[in-house]
Amino acid sequence: MRLRSSLSLLGALCLGSLSAGCGEGTEPPEVAADVPAAEVATQQSAVTTTGFTTDFRNWLKTNGYEPTYNLIRDDLSGGSYGGKASSTDTVVNQPVIFIHGNSDKAIGTGTAGQTGWNASIDYFLSNGYKTSELYATTWGPASASLSAYQYHSKTNVMKVRKFIEAVKAYTGAAKVDIIAHSMGVTLARKAILGGYATDALEGGQYYIGPSLTSSVDTFVGIAGANRGLTSCYQTGGSTPTCAATNGLYPGYWNGFGVSGRSAYLDDLMASSKFEGAYRYSIWSTVDEIIGYGDVVYYDYTSRLPGQTGEKVYSSVPYGHFGSKDQTQSVQYSMVKNHTVP
Repeated sequence: MRLRSSLSLLGALCLGSLSAGCGEGTEPPEVAADVPAAEVATQQSAVTTTGFTTDFRNWLKTNGYEPTYNLIRDDLSGGSYGGKASSTDTVVNQPVIFIHGNSDKAIGTGTAGQTGWNASIDYFLSNGYKTSELYATTWGPASASLSAYQYHSKTNVMKVRKFIEAVKAYTGAAKVDIIAHSMGVTLARKAILGGYATDALEGGQYYIGPSLTSSVDTFVGIAGANRGLTSCYQTGGSTPTCAATNGLYPGYWNGFGVSGRSAYLDDLMASSKFEGAYRYSIWSTVDEIIGYGDVVYYDYTSRLPGQTGEKVYSSVPYGHFGSKDQTQSVQYSMVKNHTVP
């Protein structure tokens, strides 16, 4: 079963290894029952076409996105998805942009923990969407062994930002919808918020651009660590993922509130309702990556401040990966109908 295989790699996907600081509370829960066969089939079904179409590839090159931002990701199998069949192809539905999490990639290719957006793309395709209306790229190295080194870097933030800008401009859409998972949630939120950010490892302060709030209709954040990651409690800045500047460090409780939280997360916490006109979260109290029932200092870390609504699960198989791979109908309802089923 893919879910069982994914759970076996949770330590690696968390922060590289237990020695890298996954901490207590992140052991995967015992799987009480097999995933229903129909759901497994949906999760494992293959997206028929991977990689950007020739038309989108040419557009990216002509408009200066390639090779600067490497959105095409031909270095990976399943590195990207989307685009028009030709320049005359029409875009009817509002384009949906999928942003994956740490160590994952655009399209899953069978590796445990790298299911990509196959299930969601397949579902949207079966419900009236076309390839010209669905987009995904890979922002990281797609390697579980390198997960501890991934953070909200300038490279990652700007790749997500430019991808959003490119899809909107390419499709000619007035607005786009964004569905993000795990670290992709906090990357996408900053890409939308815009303004300034700082990455000491990549040249210091940089300007992302103006806010994209008016360009986003629906934002769906799945299993995000918006208030920090519980496995970073004891590690502080010992790994880039848990860094106190651009990582997921949750800070410490000073008796009255939280102090010392990641500067990157504090920047996102200072504002609300900027992710789009409609803002939803999907998360689980049995998330095996976030742990501790999703609670970080008396609040649920996967909730979006000022969110429009949420879908919450409390049992397997809806953990960290299941909340993405087995909720495609919920994602669709949020995006298409602005409702929570």
